[in-house]
Amino acid sequence: MSDSLHLNERRSSMPAPMLFAALEPALKEKLIAQSIIRSYSDGQFIQHRGSKADGFWLIEEGSVRVGRHLPDGEFRAMAVLGPGDSYGELAVFAASRRKVDALSRGKSKVRFIPGSTFLAALAEHQKSSMALLAALSAQLQHTLDELAGMRRGSNPMRLAALLSNLVGRDGVTKVTQQELAELLGVTRATTNAALRTLEETNLIERGYGLIRVIDPQRLANFSLG
Repeated sequence: MSDSLHLNERRSSMPAPMLFAALEPALKEKLIAQSIIRSYSDGQFIQHRGSKADGFWLIEEGSVRVGRHLPDGEFRAMAVLGPGDSYGELAVFAASRRKVDALSRGKSKVRFIPGSTFLAALAEHQKSSMALLAALSAQLQHTLDELAGMRRGSNPMRLAALLSNLVGRDGVTKVTQQELAELLGVTRATTNAALRTLEETNLIERGYGLIRVIDPQRLANFSLG
């Protein structure tokens, strides 16, 4: 079992910086050293909405779907996070209950960092406090941009932006059409139509359970209109 966090490549549906990534290297090393590593199987709950926020999570391997279960039992993803991403810090700061559920997407390995450990260590690293504010501001700006984009951007453009964030260095992202629909907040039929547009424009190729981006730069430019 590895004791080091693999921050080699970030595949996430959120381009905004994660809070943990903004911390000083010395503080990150201290928190990793005091973390508790846990492994999860596909679809297993990592955290439940409404539970006590006694710490936050750092993804080491695999990926995690963050979202909410609807009254009918369906899970609606709000983000897909990958290695190096963190989540749950805001609830720790606010001393509030969890606002979202988090499920393992395939097999995953995550580190749990206790809230008391985090807050105590943060008090000793003042530069990290300012860095956290900057990261929070960037996340807020991303949220505002997303809301604005929902009003003005076409579905193919929004999908192109999402795929640009998810694709790895090999040009491939393993994501289902249902997950894309959830992240975009549209139906599967709408997502399928947007995928077809990107495919006909020769920006992507669809395979079984994966999407290959032919030209990442062209895809990014397409997302901007």
